Amino acid sequence: MKIVHVVGARPNFVKISPIIRELNKHSDVVQKLVHTGQHYDETLSRVFFEELDIPTPDIELGVGSASQAVQTARIMMAFEPVCVEWKPDIVVVVGDVNSTVACALVAAKLGVRVAHVEAGLRSFDWSMPEEINRVVTDRLSDLLFTTERSANENLLREGIPPERIHFVGNVMIDTLFRYLPRARQRQLHCRLGLTPRRYAVVTLHRPSNVDSKAALELLLHAIQGIASQVPVVFPIHPRTRRRLEEFGIQSLPRSIRCVEPLGYLDFLSLLDQAGVVLTDSGGVQEETTALGVPCLTLRPNTERPVTVAEGTNRLVALAPEAIKEAVRSALALWENGSGPCQRLPELWDGRAAERIARVLVNCGG
Repeated sequence: MKIVHVVGARPNFVKISPIIRELNKHSDVVQKLVHTGQHYDETLSRVFFEELDIPTPDIELGVGSASQAVQTARIMMAFEPVCVEWKPDIVVVVGDVNSTVACALVAAKLGVRVAHVEAGLRSFDWSMPEEINRVVTDRLSDLLFTTERSANENLLREGIPPERIHFVGNVMIDTLFRYLPRARQRQLHCRLGLTPRRYAVVTLHRPSNVDSKAALELLLHAIQGIASQVPVVFPIHPRTRRRLEEFGIQSLPRSIRCVEPLGYLDFLSLLDQAGVVLTDSGGVQEETTALGVPCLTLRPNTERPVTVAEGTNRLVALAPEAIKEAVRSALALWENGSGPCQRLPELWDGRAAERIARVLVNCGG
């Protein structure tokens, strides 16, 4: 049985690592890893392969950055010859980035079965490119692996046959549990001179937050207000840095600790000891839920409702005062030494990849 795995961006690397590891236990499975090059920044790409013990990609497409349409087209044009030449039985795509939908479309048109890891998540916000990618990929997929029960309900409501849907849990949490002890040894907060539970971490990269000067300036104003309460660490995503330069925002207040994008272990170390995390990232919503760290999602919606219902996540209005008050409330949870109340969502037990591998082996040959 021949399986091609596709990765292109940071969240993909975190999700694919445990799946490859589990399938390596099956001698009758041959795997190839294709890196589209959607994220070509060294910190956001290569370091993750090293830290997560992901094998060197068999094929690198090197598509680089471009507009949504151009990047998707480049990936499709580069990926099609891979499928034609190698003739895989299944193409495994993960998440909701352009690489995901582009390679799913190529495989489906060639009659190659598609397995989508993290299927069924919905924000119901069609202004998000990721929502379009998710819906299209799910429609093309033969095997749909879900992380939470609401995803199953979404897929069934959209007419996906139930036999294609497999509730397996969250492979991002597999990776988190495996590498958390190693991440804790990094003690990045100590290297940055920070006190556990007395600092905030901020990540921003969604187009709705950073592609508009007005929206980005509003959020930076809110972050500056937070920095007057508590130290703020801001790893700046390459997309966000480009927008800062385009908008002529030369420097941020010194009260905000701006750092370069972090590798997986350092970022996990930083999240683990934070008092509160502000983000627009779906993956960070999940990671903070698993770690029991308060998360404030700077969006009007989330495609991961289980992180709100059972985890530590909360949606916050994009207004400086609302954000400052939410940070105040989150930090107060640590004052009695207990931290936020949370339950680990169902099947977020570190064994999702085992379940995925079992289905692929049983159904994919």
